[in-house]
Amino acid sequence: MTCRKTNGPTGGKGEPVRQRVLDAAERLLRDGKPEFSMRELAGEAGVSFATPFNQFGSKAGIMHALSGRRMEAMAARYAAAPHSADVAGRVRRAIEVAVSVMLDEPAVNRAVMGAIGAAGPVQADALARSTAFWAVALEGQQDRRAPREADKNELSRQLAFAFRGILSFWSAGELSDAELGPAALKIADALIPTFTGQQ
Repeated sequence: MTCRKTNGPTGGKGEPVRQRVLDAAERLLRDGKPEFSMRELAGEAGVSFATPFNQFGSKAGIMHALSGRRMEAMAARYAAAPHSADVAGRVRRAIEVAVSVMLDEPAVNRAVMGAIGAAGPVQADALARSTAFWAVALEGQQDRRAPREADKNELSRQLAFAFRGILSFWSAGELSDAELGPAALKIADALIPTFTGQQ
């Protein structure tokens, strides 16, 4: 995922300073510095030492915000991609999109995933964001075999759990970049029939 540039206000309180801090964190991660200090981050962003704390509360807050950027990129790419008429095809396309975002910058994304995988003081929303992403892939009117609404909600959560699990092994170096997509597709192929009655 490439560094997002800011050209003036982007709408929220603290913007574009907030984006400058996130852009700087991505640059440090890109440079192989996953253990960067908040002082290094402030220097890289060209802001005061207190600014990252004021904007995000902690380094964990910054890493969760970077994770949110990845989810936003996945949602935008999926929305722009051609969609299949059947649920399995839509989920497979969502996986391809999610994997492509993660593989844009593997070192950065491994660091982000590794950081948000640890318990911390930050109120996280990664599960809710991920579940919402997979729910979009399950929408569609043309598919007669689409799961019922209650099943869609559960399948969205199961896909979120499954993809996060795959990413944890990838982040730890137990899955190669080449194995990430196929492993995620295999799990989806196993889950979807359970919820669509096509076993």
